[in-house]
Amino acid sequence: MKITVFAAVLSILATVSQAGTPVVVGVEVSHSGNSWRFDVSLRHADEGWNHYADGWGVYLEDGTELGYRVLMHPHVNEQPFTRSLGNVKIPSGTGWVKIVPHDLVHGNGEAFLVELKR
Repeated sequence: MKITVFAAVLSILATVSQAGTPVVVGVEVSHSGNSWRFDVSLRHADEGWNHYADGWGVYLEDGTELGYRVLMHPHVNEQPFTRSLGNVKIPSGTGWVKIVPHDLVHGNGEAFLVELKR
């Protein structure tokens, strides 16, 4: 009985900790030459100033950061929401980048892969 209850509690705690992770729900990409623009839509259970999605970044496969969009305030009543980042320089020959969301409490969310079509 104790093992079952303990396992159930662990399962609930894992679910709660993942519930607040920001999620990328869509990305639109455009470019002109070597300069790219990313319109990223996020979903997050923003609760106010102490817990909200506070940014997202564009990264190469090896983790090199190409650009970062800081989000300055919570979006409690605007879900999902979209914000843009322009003038991102992508090395030639790059076929994919990762968009990684971030929040104040949980840190980074799951990476979202984006194919770059030239």
